[in-house]
Amino acid sequence: MTHTVLVTGVGRHVGARVAAVLAADPGIRVIGVDTVPPTSPERDGGAQLRDWLEFVHVDLRSPDITRVIAACDIDTVVHMSLLSGPALSRSAMKEHNVIGTLQLLAACQRSDTVRRVVVRSSTVVYGSSPLDPAVFTESSEPAEPPTSGYGKDTVEVEGFVRGFARRRPDVAVTTLRFANLMGPGVDSPLTRFFTQPVLPTVLGFDPRLQFIHEDDAVEVLRRTATEDHPGTFNAAGDGVLLLSQCVRRAGRPTLPLPGPAFRLLGELARGLEQVDYSPEQVALMSHGRAVDSSRLVAELGWTFGYDTAAAYADFLRSRGLTGNLPLAVVDALAGLVR
Repeated sequence: MTHTVLVTGVGRHVGARVAAVLAADPGIRVIGVDTVPPTSPERDGGAQLRDWLEFVHVDLRSPDITRVIAACDIDTVVHMSLLSGPALSRSAMKEHNVIGTLQLLAACQRSDTVRRVVVRSSTVVYGSSPLDPAVFTESSEPAEPPTSGYGKDTVEVEGFVRGFARRRPDVAVTTLRFANLMGPGVDSPLTRFFTQPVLPTVLGFDPRLQFIHEDDAVEVLRRTATEDHPGTFNAAGDGVLLLSQCVRRAGRPTLPLPGPAFRLLGELARGLEQVDYSPEQVALMSHGRAVDSSRLVAELGWTFGYDTAAAYADFLRSRGLTGNLPLAVVDALAGLVR
């Protein structure tokens, strides 16, 4: 039996990778939608993606997505299209994330063929606050939920997904709250932050950060797109890194700034569309965040290939940011000055 999977956001790296691994399965037909065509990620069999992916130019804010789902007899939807970077205006980003998701879920609700929906969410829904628990589980309530930007969009999107799941109990709905992705191909606000010549930090704060390697994220999405795993799950590599540890491992100098100066710098950077210093990013750089992914590991019966430190190390190697020293040496030297 051939399954037909619709993947949104295939014009970006991780969306293209997920489409590629699904398209490599001869029993799966992949329909990719986005406003820009995908590039072929060779590490996941780029030839298969080029040969088998059926790309449809669709803006999720339009009703065209309903026609695509109906015409292609879609049985599984993998929603990868939430945007968080500074390239779009706030209004355009909100329209894409919130209105686009509403249109997609409305199309799924009307469909007689859709039986599985997977949504890529983010741990940003927990916010970042000094009052947060040490580790968030899926049932934890954030002390200060996001009230603006991508964080607020993600909270709203998850609310719409829960409403859809109630209205269509016959559909297996999976929400995946990913930590910040790391890896050779990831281009995100956080990876761009770590590649700056000088890293501004918030004076007096050393937040805990958590990452998931792109390979593990792709595998989680592949598994949930091909098997029923309803529910909401955190997805992050084991362990945490302090921002100071990340900085030392990257071999970058820092520029500690008082909170107001850091936020002002962030506003200037966003205006230049270089690095994202959105309010949720500033909060993360102050208070950090850590989540427990044991529920996902138990559900899938599978363990991540990378913990947080290994995911970050692979990112550093791909960018040549080890300060010309082996990571073990960098860690040993850092330990001497703690």
